[in-house]
Amino acid sequence: MPAKARVCAYAVLRRVFEDGAYADRALQGEAKELDARDRALAMRLVYGTVQRKGTLDYLIERLADRPPEKLDARLLAALRLGLYELLYLSGAPDHAVVADGVELAKGGARGGHGLVNAVLRRGAREGPALLDGLSDQTPEQAAIKHSHPEWIAQLWWEQLGANDARALLAYDNEPGEVALRVNALVTDAPALADELPVATHIDPALPEALVLEGPFDAHDSSAWRAGAFLAQSRAAMQVSRVLDPQAGERVLDLCAAPGGKTTHLAALMQGRGEVVAVERNSRRAGMLTRTAQRLHVPNIRVEVADAAERRPEGAVFDRVLVDPPCSGLGTLQARADLRWRVTPQDVREMTRTQASILAAGASAVRPGGVLVYSTCTISPTENEHQITAFLDSHTDFSRDELMVTLPHRDHTAGFFIARLIRS
Repeated sequence: MPAKARVCAYAVLRRVFEDGAYADRALQGEAKELDARDRALAMRLVYGTVQRKGTLDYLIERLADRPPEKLDARLLAALRLGLYELLYLSGAPDHAVVADGVELAKGGARGGHGLVNAVLRRGAREGPALLDGLSDQTPEQAAIKHSHPEWIAQLWWEQLGANDARALLAYDNEPGEVALRVNALVTDAPALADELPVATHIDPALPEALVLEGPFDAHDSSAWRAGAFLAQSRAAMQVSRVLDPQAGERVLDLCAAPGGKTTHLAALMQGRGEVVAVERNSRRAGMLTRTAQRLHVPNIRVEVADAAERRPEGAVFDRVLVDPPCSGLGTLQARADLRWRVTPQDVREMTRTQASILAAGASAVRPGGVLVYSTCTISPTENEHQITAFLDSHTDFSRDELMVTLPHRDHTAGFFIARLIRS
């Protein structure tokens, strides 16, 4: 029998590539019976194979002498999984990886396991040289070498320049930083750091941010159950800091679930005043409510409504956060399959929704109040162009501050944050 971790990873990859399942959810379901060690290996195999699909398919076409889309889906999953482990992971002997790949492929097309055996053996011999020969001098080449859709490589080439685009594409395939936001309503960063069983360091620019230096099962922690922290990127924490809510104010948070920024806003307000959190999905609104309860946040009111069509209360909020749906291109490091899901058409459709929600948020800001627009994407259409168009049509607002984080430069998620003031 193949190793349990490979069997699990193979099942997840088939669900992702054949059924459109989300990698994290499929893995959660398939890995229930694995011990911690096998679960960790299965996770590395799944996320790594999904991330590197573009490069792996390029290699498969050359090693198998046929396009990947012409292969039986079951054989293709075995080839992607096996080549990823042979070329990107170390530890297991090549013969064990090849043997397990052949076994996994035996349910595929007739005689297909022989093809898998030949391609994986050839990949073990020739694959490293093929990888070394890949170039990233052009967007098209970089898309193959760093395993991204070509349109994303082209977008960043134009937006950031060749050097930053290459660095960002490469960084997306590296393990991401894991940070915790300390809940100031319960504890502080030094106290939580002393309590955790893993080494951490505090971000000098964000006193509530603890960056982990090793693996940590957050949900198995008594500190998590006590509401002492929430997993959140440092870039996402900056959003609430830029809005800068004060105790006693009224704050509106549009598209609020799952609640990381909402509860951060409430904590910065020391639990005083009111945060109205709008979320159109009732299930996600329920999750937000439970998160607020776990974090002992007393001043959040959850409202189930469409942010773009929400009935206005008038310009009565001191501060409004607009954090609309976006393409998520700043989070590709953490979301293995997102790069293969989002399309240019998705971006075009999202910009219309974003503009509607931004306009709705603006109408709720009192004169002299603050409006913050944030996304977790690296896309000028959704970011800079969106703000330019908004300011052109809302002359009573002016730009006060603009912040951009880039994963390869700032070692956190890619965010765009614009702070606007109403005159």
